[in-house]
Amino acid sequence: MLDGDWSGDSRKTPIETLLIHEFMKQTALTASEQLHIAAKASEPVTFRQVPHNIEAEQLLLGAILVNNEVMDRISDFLRAEHFYDPLHTNIFETILQLLAANKTVSPTTLRTFFENAEPIDSDLTVPEYLWRLAEGTTTIINAREYARTIHDLSTRRRLILIGEDIVNTAYDSPVDMPPKAQVEEAEKQLYQVAEQDKYGQGFFDLKTAMTQAIDVANNALMRGTDLSGLASGLIDLDNMMGGLQPSDLIILAGRPSMGKTALATNIAVNVATQSRLARFQANPDGAPEPAVVGFFSLEMSAEQLASRILSEQAEIASNKIRRGKITDGEMARLMAASVALNNAHLFIDQTGGISIAQLAARARKLKRQRGLDLLVVDYIQLLSGSAAKAAGGRVQEVTEITTGLKALAKELEVPLIALSQLSRQVEQREDKRPQLSDLRESGSIEQDADVVLFVFREEYYVQRAEPSLNDVEAHQKWQVELEAVKGIGEVIIGKQRHGPTGSVRLQFTGEFTRFDNLDRDHPLAGKTD
Repeated sequence: MLDGDWSGDSRKTPIETLLIHEFMKQTALTASEQLHIAAKASEPVTFRQVPHNIEAEQLLLGAILVNNEVMDRISDFLRAEHFYDPLHTNIFETILQLLAANKTVSPTTLRTFFENAEPIDSDLTVPEYLWRLAEGTTTIINAREYARTIHDLSTRRRLILIGEDIVNTAYDSPVDMPPKAQVEEAEKQLYQVAEQDKYGQGFFDLKTAMTQAIDVANNALMRGTDLSGLASGLIDLDNMMGGLQPSDLIILAGRPSMGKTALATNIAVNVATQSRLARFQANPDGAPEPAVVGFFSLEMSAEQLASRILSEQAEIASNKIRRGKITDGEMARLMAASVALNNAHLFIDQTGGISIAQLAARARKLKRQRGLDLLVVDYIQLLSGSAAKAAGGRVQEVTEITTGLKALAKELEVPLIALSQLSRQVEQREDKRPQLSDLRESGSIEQDADVVLFVFREEYYVQRAEPSLNDVEAHQKWQVELEAVKGIGEVIIGKQRHGPTGSVRLQFTGEFTRFDNLDRDHPLAGKTD
């Protein structure tokens, strides 16, 4: 009969019933003990309600009905969808609409909108409920605390929904949602929850905005520079750009062998070894915090990039480092450079062929865990977009990528340097200096970018134009021309939304793949075209 009782329990699945039968057979329990277990097992599972606080919602709505100025204290973070009760959501939405129309909100003015609403129960209509909300309010002092409680409980409910989505998607395992995509989507949703209070701060009065502007200028003055952004470490370039500005998408483009990656790593190391701007510190009045740089190296491994950086800093040819063909003195310089870079907050992701969605998820995670001041992507053409955009052609895919990079820079509030290849049409011109029209694959690169920088080294082209040694006059002329451009790199600012365009000259040491400031005594130092 006991077995029959178990099998008759409609709440048990066949597998559960079989397991219980096996348990009963293999355990030497008395009949009374078995009945006790059966009774416990048949008890319904306790139902857990999602977090909510109806009383806080009622007290807040009542406070608004009594004094409309309460909305000024809570409107910066509370929205209608944060309420748990659907009726309260409807009431709050109606209140917002009336206030937007410059009308007074009270049970009387709201009554019109709820005359035909479904009664709460047989003894209470919605208009009557509005009066009870107002009458039940004793104070408005705690209104902001009630609103914060409602908001926090809404966040917890959202986390529960995200968790349920993760579980359900993992169970269903749809073809178009592989595990990696599920992880990325979960990270994106969680990041949105974490960051939802950091945006939309509302209006700033002119006094506040001017104070912030003066603080930026004062911070630059205290640093002894006239830069409002991060210093790239390249004086003439910083003078033209005012530093690397937060939220800017900076495209760094050039033909192969021009030194795009070298310039990007130089800037990354320079930023990673300086202090964070005061206005981005967790405690602006505290000790200086180190700047954090994220570097997506889609082409080179982390070890190869580290070898380049060590070569630049120790001034030892990278091929000698890789082969171990260095002297004791060079080894000492290498170790010294390594120790000096130990405190640099430079984080490298060497994963190749990632999508723009994966890159964004990893950048968000880095900012959440370590902070972030500069992001570098090497390079755009190695990124992939969504399957839908890829099916529409490479132009649409690149458009999605550049739009995503700009949105990411704005979202994370950091300068984002993205490297890009140039089309071969540069090689067909007599003047090899790049132009905006040379950007490969999509006009969206130029459109989405706040700044477009071109790396150009005339030395590269002059070297390859060496005439025959038999033509002595031509060869001598070529040597003079080569000497004039040797070791000179040029960064052309092809576009800058908030500053001038032109070009600056830098010192380039090919042996160490390193860009430096020109010697101040050099005739081209400080000159811009």
